[in-house]
Amino acid sequence: MRNWRAKTAAIVAVSALALTACGGSDDNGGDKGGDDKGTGGGSSLSGTVTGAGASFPATVFQDWIAAYQGDKSGVTVNYQSVGSGTGVEQFIGQSIDFGSSEEYLSDEALADAEAARGCPAVQFPVVFGSVAIAFNDPALDGLVLSPEVIASIYDREITNFNDPAIADLNPDFDLPDQDILPVHRSDSSGTTFVFSHYLNTEVPAWADTYGEGKEIEWSGDTIGGEGNEGVSQQISQNPGGVGYVNQSYALELGLPTAKVINADGEAIAPTLEATTAASEEAEIPDTFQFTINGVGGEGYPIAGTNFILAYTCGYDDATADIIKDFWSWTLTEDADALALELGYAPLGADLKERVQAQIDLINSQG
Repeated sequence: MRNWRAKTAAIVAVSALALTACGGSDDNGGDKGGDDKGTGGGSSLSGTVTGAGASFPATVFQDWIAAYQGDKSGVTVNYQSVGSGTGVEQFIGQSIDFGSSEEYLSDEALADAEAARGCPAVQFPVVFGSVAIAFNDPALDGLVLSPEVIASIYDREITNFNDPAIADLNPDFDLPDQDILPVHRSDSSGTTFVFSHYLNTEVPAWADTYGEGKEIEWSGDTIGGEGNEGVSQQISQNPGGVGYVNQSYALELGLPTAKVINADGEAIAPTLEATTAASEEAEIPDTFQFTINGVGGEGYPIAGTNFILAYTCGYDDATADIIKDFWSWTLTEDADALALELGYAPLGADLKERVQAQIDLINSQG
């Protein structure tokens, strides 16, 4: 289902502006083919690496891998979209070469990884994205929701689209008398972490009842779907369906989405520009253990980051070279352009330099 790319013309048109905002630079982005990146000398690389984890970045990973492998006939990069929770488990369990998650590894998880491998793990962000609130009904595209209303929908306090709390936010909408069917992730999910972290931060009642995490004990009368793919399918197939998905999935399927009120009281749609604005508000420590909170201005408030997990030892040279070369290539302008086309926000120039330093640590202990 790739004909949806025609719908991204507006995003592509602003990509040059977004690249400037996100900091694409000659330092990390000027290398068009990526052959001079990493340690493997580009076309001299040979072998297969396997990663697994989040479905949040799966669409951009698919395009990145295809583009990267196009110039490297001897290289195969496999990525399995199994959910962040499973990806972290497989990474610590040593069954994959790299992991992927929207929730950074805590100090405890890093200790577990080091104990399992015998050397420290590294983690670094590779892309920013938004979690969109998507609907089944096209007439609801652009419906304004507040964090309190979103929490109440999932808590089943609001069960119909014509509820007064929704009507007050949308005086110009002819709201349907339609029962709401909330859809959530049924697997351990980084997208769930981003969504629940947002509500946990913004809505005290949600924090008291549900909290945040890759898995939530959801209220009754909600349904689950596995992966962003499964949630998107459930939304599309069920009248009254409402769910949270990565913005690229909503774009790919043409799902109508909500505008969400941010910290400055602005109703913001999950666009590329709004994701970029949100990413610029992130305060990123040296540990790369961070979330995106309190987004205001023109930023979309439900935004998250994808982190890659790797080790500082234990790979054979060929595997380490491919891992380092591939993730270095994802910092290039070619990779940025693919991310932008799909609605993801690339890293800024300064952050790319910091990430490259982490990539260089992969297998540095042999």
